[in-house]
Amino acid sequence: MMAAVRHKDSKAELALRRALHARGVRYRLHAKDVLGRPDLVIRKYRLAIFVDGDFWHGNAWRLRGLQRLEDLFPTNTEFWAAKIRRNMARDAEVTKVLENDGWTVVRVWESDVQADLGGTAAHVLEVIEAARRHASPHIPKGGNRCGMTLDYD
Repeated sequence: MMAAVRHKDSKAELALRRALHARGVRYRLHAKDVLGRPDLVIRKYRLAIFVDGDFWHGNAWRLRGLQRLEDLFPTNTEFWAAKIRRNMARDAEVTKVLENDGWTVVRVWESDVQADLGGTAAHVLEVIEAARRHASPHIPKGGNRCGMTLDYD
């Protein structure tokens, strides 16, 4: 059962990838050399984008209007709550380490992508634009095939 759970290429991730690609964003997928294997990586701007599943990353109980995470699990409550809390802690640690290493981290919930794909894509584009404006001058122009292919100047 657990083997059937997708860890990449979820519907939300695919939708966001298509939306960003249609807007000219070029990226790498699931970079093995970047901590946490972000869903999308734009090395030129040191940008890591994660599309976090609501259930596995600790948002499902909020979506269902429950008072606490434990209320999501009627059986084996301690095991499942601990598992989800470990995922949440790992997400926070990965984000912290990447940011300390100079990366910008964007985390979006799958439910937000599904509810407002255009708004989520626009948010990511705003982050990319901000990174582009603040990119280090030592990045050689055209020296990195990743990142934006559109020229906003």
